[in-house]
Amino acid sequence: MLRVPKTQWLACLARSQSTSARPTTGEEYQYLQRSKIPMLHFQPSLPRLPIPELEKTCARYLAAQQPLLSPDAFERTKELVNQFSRQDGPKLQTLLKEFDAANKHTSYISEPWFDMYLRDRAPLPLNYNPLLMMNPDPRPQFNDQLLRTTNLVISSLRFMKSLRAKILEPEVFHMNPAKSDTPMFRTVTSMMPSFISTYVAYAFKAFPLDMSQYQGLFGGTRIPELGKDRIYRTDSSRHVVVMRNGNMYAVDVLDAQGNIEQPATLLARFERVLKDAKAPAADPLGLLTTENRDTWATARTHLTQLGTNARSLELVDSALFCICLDDSTIEPENLIPAIREFLFGDGTNRWFDKSFTLIVAKDGTAGINFEHSWGDGVAVLRYFQEIFKETTTAPFAQVGLQGVDNQSKDAVVPIEFTLDDRVKAAIRTAENNHNAVIDSLDMNYMKYEAINKSVCKRQRISPDSVMQLGFQLAYYKQHGAFVGTYESCSTAAFRHGRTETMRPCTVATKTFCQEVERRDSGKKKSMAELRDMMNQCSTVHGQLTKEAAMGQGFDRHLFGLKHTAQRNGLPLPALYEDPAYGAINHNILSTSTLSSPALLAGGFGPVVKDGYGIGYNIQDGYLGSVVTSYKPHRNGREFVDCLRAAYEDIGKVLAATGPSPKEK
Repeated sequence: MLRVPKTQWLACLARSQSTSARPTTGEEYQYLQRSKIPMLHFQPSLPRLPIPELEKTCARYLAAQQPLLSPDAFERTKELVNQFSRQDGPKLQTLLKEFDAANKHTSYISEPWFDMYLRDRAPLPLNYNPLLMMNPDPRPQFNDQLLRTTNLVISSLRFMKSLRAKILEPEVFHMNPAKSDTPMFRTVTSMMPSFISTYVAYAFKAFPLDMSQYQGLFGGTRIPELGKDRIYRTDSSRHVVVMRNGNMYAVDVLDAQGNIEQPATLLARFERVLKDAKAPAADPLGLLTTENRDTWATARTHLTQLGTNARSLELVDSALFCICLDDSTIEPENLIPAIREFLFGDGTNRWFDKSFTLIVAKDGTAGINFEHSWGDGVAVLRYFQEIFKETTTAPFAQVGLQGVDNQSKDAVVPIEFTLDDRVKAAIRTAENNHNAVIDSLDMNYMKYEAINKSVCKRQRISPDSVMQLGFQLAYYKQHGAFVGTYESCSTAAFRHGRTETMRPCTVATKTFCQEVERRDSGKKKSMAELRDMMNQCSTVHGQLTKEAAMGQGFDRHLFGLKHTAQRNGLPLPALYEDPAYGAINHNILSTSTLSSPALLAGGFGPVVKDGYGIGYNIQDGYLGSVVTSYKPHRNGREFVDCLRAAYEDIGKVLAATGPSPKEK
């Protein structure tokens, strides 16, 4: 869970409002930012991710299990947790702390979390790669596919060069941007020694965030290998890989000195790709990146032994990033086809292994599909926002720009592969497997305007708690039960923090849902009583969110203790064999939000076959949810109908009661 306050966004936007032609000579063109505060100034003083106290983790775990279990099952789980806290837990806690103390440069979760991603053999699309779809440029003439691609690439390269020169603005979350996102803040904190600078920022109610993942954005690829993948990175590349109709091209975007090529030059090169009369690829190699990772690893090993394929794969792997130029267009009143296309498509014009892929459709609709093992949403969202901001307010390529490329034709090189019958058969199998998965995927979108960020603000209630309460109520309406629910929360306020799980299904939400759905009219709660219960849900939700963001959830701690047992060859404690532990980690409702004015929609696949993947955002005018599910395991359309009904019920309570007296 990561949000950018509107005031902070507007403050950023105000820094670049010019829409006239901008100079493309000198360093002003080469760098997006020249931060007064060194980019990694706060990094040495970022606090380390804490290892929670064992007793608190056990208590939080039981609190999360209580609404999910019958009284008898809860008592059995309680016994196992008490046994764990007395016997196996303390020893594992000691070993985990020793491991943490010996690795002070990182966090206790970083290595095992990377390892978990890279060992999973599941295909990347739907299982891991998420999508962020960008709002259109407010000026229609800038939504031309070629022009928008050129501008997005220029801004991407300016971001990359600022990042690599370590002059990008440090990532800081400002609680009150008007008071801390200021020249005074930058002056004061830049003058402080790095080893105390983070704590000085805290005095401004500003929270520096970890930037260690940013190195994974550019020049990176996840390489499939048997048993465990590896991440390949290079900082010496000058090209991007461009995909068009399943064909691949290496396009130089930096000159021999590492400078960004001129806008007219870049536009000419991308135009060459768009106008290439080459037929669509008969055997689109990108389909192999949709496969099981061991299957793809085996096929890739064979592929490298044919012709010059090893060199061709090196061009793909080392590219700064991937650009996919699609022929699709968006329907403003129906986002689902575009979201499906950008999230997974038919796999023929994608290379899902790249750290991120910039997708630009025929009508200029743009989005980011990113590989998840190297990092989380913090770095990707920052990059996403920066390029959207610049390209929609101060682009370098203007309408009417004519492409001019006086350089060698080698600046745009088709990437060719030698394919034998074995590789072609693997591509056909991958295509069939991918089609079977996407044909079974149902996707639904809900836009609810009667409740929005403004309404929640007037009602003095957390918008996120309202949305999450809606998910619980919708599932209860549909199935009459409560299930393991996952809400992602960033722990980037700590050195090498990743994410923590916030568990939105609580005793408070369960009680509220049951009362809303109570059929005995004689025992139904009044609107005032329901509002008090809703306020309690919001209070509990807020506390759990705060704990998760501060590294005080239970999921990562229990994961770390389990990994510690495995690393030290110790027997797995009975707690981990408890069916209740398996059930709470079988996340039927997997939810995540990235709220930003740059974001049109976001989405990802269900994390389990019988689950829902819910990408949601809370805007000034509406609540939006993209809900994915697999047929026939779940009825996504019915869930969305129940979700709308849930928000109608919640809206009635809000409308009938207004802010609670103590909140006025």
